[in-house]
Amino acid sequence: MSEPFFFEMSFATPLAEIAALAGARLVRARAPEPVIAGLAPIESAGPRDLVFYDNPRYAAALRTTRAAACLLRQENVAHLPDHVEALATPEPYRAFARVVAALVPQSARAAQLFGEGVSPLAHVHPQARLEPGVDVDPGAVVGAGAEIGSGTRIAANVVIGAGVRIGRDCAIGAGASLFHALLGDRVILHPGVRLGQDGFGFALGPKGALKAPQIGRVIVQDDVEIGANTTIDRGFTRDTIVGEGTKIDNLVQIGHNVTIGRHCIIVAQTGIAGSARLDDFVIVGGQTGVAGHLRIGRGAQIAAQSGVMRDVAAGARVGGSPAQDLRGFLKSAAQARTPRRTKHRETKT
Repeated sequence: MSEPFFFEMSFATPLAEIAALAGARLVRARAPEPVIAGLAPIESAGPRDLVFYDNPRYAAALRTTRAAACLLRQENVAHLPDHVEALATPEPYRAFARVVAALVPQSARAAQLFGEGVSPLAHVHPQARLEPGVDVDPGAVVGAGAEIGSGTRIAANVVIGAGVRIGRDCAIGAGASLFHALLGDRVILHPGVRLGQDGFGFALGPKGALKAPQIGRVIVQDDVEIGANTTIDRGFTRDTIVGEGTKIDNLVQIGHNVTIGRHCIIVAQTGIAGSARLDDFVIVGGQTGVAGHLRIGRGAQIAAQSGVMRDVAAGARVGGSPAQDLRGFLKSAAQARTPRRTKHRETKT
């Protein structure tokens, strides 16, 4: 049985072109100019591969790499073997990501199982409107009045509800479901994402929990990416909103009426309760819980496994449960790990 490689990397790109794609400076210009034919980890790269170095944990691998060229910071060039070309950049990881996006563009979009166009095995309602250039795989269902922009790719078994709007150049992963949702351009939903289902809203009383019908929407702005099996509930009376450029990891739960600002980062297994608000550029570590109706200020950072029970000021860094100033939390954690000394009294005999 042959071993498959899922992303085609049969390119042959001159090093100068790689430097331009990365926005990096070629430090060791040599003739003939190397040609890059692969992308690889620094420890296992071959003589035609491009690598990057951005973490001191891989310092030993940097000194012994067999790669053709390496993206790294200027201060680390001296540690690179002489036979490896150096591409200096203040942000090696970001630069490498730009190169990958340019040379292997299919890696950033949902996999297409069949050819281009609408599969005859898909179910598209006659009242749905698809612009030219939309791809729809078998098993997908597109409801009445839904609109999908050109260049968007709908993978197998996706369900798109009536009236849903999806912008251009989006990628909707296999098995995702979208109801009561409006998506901007270049949105990526990974497999199993759920958008627009009921929010968890109930009016409690002596006769039990009365369901509060959820009549809002989910609005996902341009350039948002949402990880596999993440769920985002539609709003109760307001909309649930995910701001432009925000990146959400796998297995995140976002409740009804939540507003997430632009360019936020939310890591896996986080739960954000209803009506919470995250301002722009907030970073939330994995397995964090955010209570409802709170506000997390612009640029705040929340450590993993935190429990946020009150508002967080703009630019603050907090951690722990309940969340507190990060320095205080780390100090308390360090003290808790330090064994206490016990005094032993001498016993006279």
